[in-house]
This record gives sequence, structure tokens and C-alpha cells, in this order.
Amino acid sequence: MTTPREILQAVAAARMLVVGDVMLDRYWFGEVNRISPEAPVPVVKVERTEERLGGAANVARNARALGAAVTLLSVIGKDEPGQRIGALLAEAGIGAGLEVDPSISTTVKLRVIGRQQQLLRIDFETTPGPDALEAKLDAFGRAVADADVVVLSDYGKGGLQHIARMIEAGRQHGATVLVDPKGEDYSRYRGATLLTPNRSEFRQVAGPWRSEAELTDKAQAVRRSLDLDALLVTRSEEGMTLYREDGMLHVPTQAKEVFDVSGAGDTVIATLGALLGAGRSLEEAVRWANAAAGIVVGKLGTAVVTIEELVGAISAAHPE
Repeated sequence: MTTPREILQAVAAARMLVVGDVMLDRYWFGEVNRISPEAPVPVVKVERTEERLGGAANVARNARALGAAVTLLSVIGKDEPGQRIGALLAEAGIGAGLEVDPSISTTVKLRVIGRQQQLLRIDFETTPGPDALEAKLDAFGRAVADADVVVLSDYGKGGLQHIARMIEAGRQHGATVLVDPKGEDYSRYRGATLLTPNRSEFRQVAGPWRSEAELTDKAQAVRRSLDLDALLVTRSEEGMTLYREDGMLHVPTQAKEVFDVSGAGDTVIATLGALLGAGRSLEEAVRWANAAAGIVVGKLGTAVVTIEELVGAISAAHPE
């Protein structure tokens, strides 16, 4: 029987290409001891700051933390946050093709944290221009031939305007194509191997449901209409459910304490990609992704799951 550690060792052979919207997550941590005399808002005395990779860069970071070989393609601005993203990717050992668009600002999400609670988030973002996006598409055409798995991470920031062509090229090269979707129009994801919407995202597209049977009907209808091999709906405290032509698989949540769900979807799709790239079955990849999600929601902000944590969680859930 293959052990969890042996599976993760096989992940090192996985070649993953991640494409999508990248961002820099900035955190300002401080103490709240008084209310401002200027307005009825708390005053945060900032004591420390942190910077982390966000969006598609967090997907790449999670996959790399599990040992996969990762290449990331995206667009950044000609600015300090873009430089920081490049430096953080290099520190993580992630190969990056970052197209620089001087006309935009790199996406930044600034979170102010007081007493371990998020008090405020400030977003800076601009949609990339057509020249940078066309250059990224050209880079994708060169990189996709070497990828076992393609992950398209759509955060709705405009970086995946050519996603339909990327899906087609990925499938033509025999790669598994995973998509983390955004918005109400899923038609542009047609032909992907697997879509991974969360519960609220899927409700936007399929409408509400009143029973598991109705959810199954809606999920299978969406899967068939988009010509997907599979659809995975992540359902927060309800776990996640995989829908395929031959039926469904539901995996209950393994989270013991939910501290912060930001970035959990990144962890899920990164773990799926790493396991599928290692030649494991989709059912096994879903169980591992569920375990990884259960770990990462117990951490603050965009975080990664370590190999030791994941081995421990899988071994506890499936003892030999």
C-alpha cells in the first residue's frame, strides 16, 4: 500500500503551470486600545507587517510547498508591489513569467488586523492591457507543452481574458486543466477537466437548491452543459462534493476550527493539481484537497499547508 509520504514524494515529479490574477497580500497587525476622536472607528497602533503571495501566486505557493515543480504566468505593474511579488516567488522556488504592464498598478489587498480580527481591507487594482495579455498568451503557448497540469485561477481582475484559448490548448497538449471560476458566466470555462466553485459561487450560476437531490441535478446539468469531466463544489462546513458522469462523491469537512477562509480555495485547487500531476486518482486528490483545506482554514490569511501537516491529517483520517 502506498503511504501518504510516498505519494507526496511522487508529487515532486508533477509539472504544474499556474496562470491567473496575482496579487500581493499585505497585513498590518496592531493593538486596538481606543476609539478615534475624529470618527467612531477604532485606532490601530501598527506593530508589525507581513507580505504574502495572493491570488494565483498563492496557488503556486501552495503547490510548491507540497513539492511540485511550478511555473506561474501573470501580469504585474511596473511598481514596488510587482517587484515584491517577483521576489517572494523567487524565495519560494517558483519559476515565474511575469509580464510587466507599465499602465497598471499591481493588485494589492491591504488588511488591517487588530486583536486577531480583520478590521479593514483596502484593495488597489487595475485591469491589465491587451498587449500584456497577448504576451502572456504567447508565453502560455510555449509553456503548456511541458505541463502535466494547468491551473487557471480566475479572480475576476481581467488577467484571464484568453482563458477559453488556454483551456483548448491545454487539453490539446494532454494536460489536466483545472479552473477556479469567478462570476456568473461559466461558458468561457467550457471543456476544462474540472471546475472548483465554492458554494456561493455555484449558487450564483445555478440558483438556490432546497435538497441534496436538487443540488445534484443542478451540478450535473452544469457539468454536462460545459462539457466538463468533473465539477467539484466546495461547501465550507459541509465539506466538498465531486460530480462526474458516473455519479458523485461527498467528503465531509475535516476542519476542527475555522479561523480564516481566505485562500482556502487556492489550497484546494493547488492540492488537486499536485496529486493529479503525481498520477493519483481524482477521488484521492479530492480527499487530500479536503484535508488540506481543513488545515489551512485554521491559519490566519493566505497560508500554505506543509507536507508534515498534510501527512499527519491524511494518516489520521485513513489509518492503515
